[in-house]
Amino acid sequence: MVSNRRQFLCGAGAAGLVAAAGCVGGFGDEGDGENVEVGMVYATGGLGDDSFNDMAQQGAVQAEEEYGISFDEAEPESVGEFDDAQRSFAESGNYDLVNCIGFAQEEALEGNAEEYPDQDFIIVDTVVEADNVRSYLFDEPAGSFLVGTLAGLLTDEEFAAGDGETNPDESAVGFVGGEESPLIESFHAGFEAGVEHTNPDAEVFSSYVGDFNDTATGQEAARTMYESGADIVFHAAGRTGIGVFQAAEDEGRFAIGVDDDQSVSQEDYADVILASMVKRVDEAVFDAIGTVVDDAFEGGEVEEIGLEDNGVEAVYGESIGDEVPEEIRDEVDETREELIDGEIDVPDEL
Repeated sequence: MVSNRRQFLCGAGAAGLVAAAGCVGGFGDEGDGENVEVGMVYATGGLGDDSFNDMAQQGAVQAEEEYGISFDEAEPESVGEFDDAQRSFAESGNYDLVNCIGFAQEEALEGNAEEYPDQDFIIVDTVVEADNVRSYLFDEPAGSFLVGTLAGLLTDEEFAAGDGETNPDESAVGFVGGEESPLIESFHAGFEAGVEHTNPDAEVFSSYVGDFNDTATGQEAARTMYESGADIVFHAAGRTGIGVFQAAEDEGRFAIGVDDDQSVSQEDYADVILASMVKRVDEAVFDAIGTVVDDAFEGGEVEEIGLEDNGVEAVYGESIGDEVPEEIRDEVDETREELIDGEIDVPDEL
């Protein structure tokens, strides 16, 4: 649980603000960050998405528990509120680090990094070129390629597990994205390439909902795909993706989660979640805070995190993942090694 010491901030004009190995490298000792204050500015959609924002919060909570740091949070409801949220932390002068979670904060941070040169920031999922900003990028296309490989192989199999089953007479899968952006399109591009790599005849349906917090529309988009013959739908849509799981449950098909192991965070749908494309945002946040605790923060750098770091990975669902046929799991493992070795080129755009 989150400490009661934490405050929830509201910037002026910003209504509503409020366990795999990764890239971490042994920063800090337990309890030596008691004087470190951290600000967290989450992506739109906020906490409770059981995905991207919640993973970021997990990194801060881990730092709180291991280093003794404290952190405050802001949950902007729109892109226009990012500037005030970041500024509220920076203007106070109380924060050793401000973590900006999500590519949509780029424009606001470009201005605030220049205006507050003594404030250290990080940003996740894009690059801001400033001496006081450290940028964290993940290889989403490669991780998505892996779950695309899984989906492409399984759609032609007669497979049943938990509450889902495939229809081997149909060779089709789907992708549901949140807002249409270069980042989300990179998930889509990697997934589609992974499907094609193993099953060039499979059809890939796709839909962009336009929102990371619209469960009903996510459900509708996925249901249309299942009714059109898709066996498996992968989402990169934040809380909207919960609707994909609901549709999979209703239609007796399968889904693939994103960012964290959603068979755990969304356990009500664990019997239809084959796997998740886990993205270790928690490790990035924990790593960044650790450098501050150690007085070793370096701005002006870009940290790139991929398969070789387990920064992105395909994690099989806790409930039904072990029922995936061994020969398919082996092929996914082989594909992972080929990706790490550079034997497969993965597109990052459609």
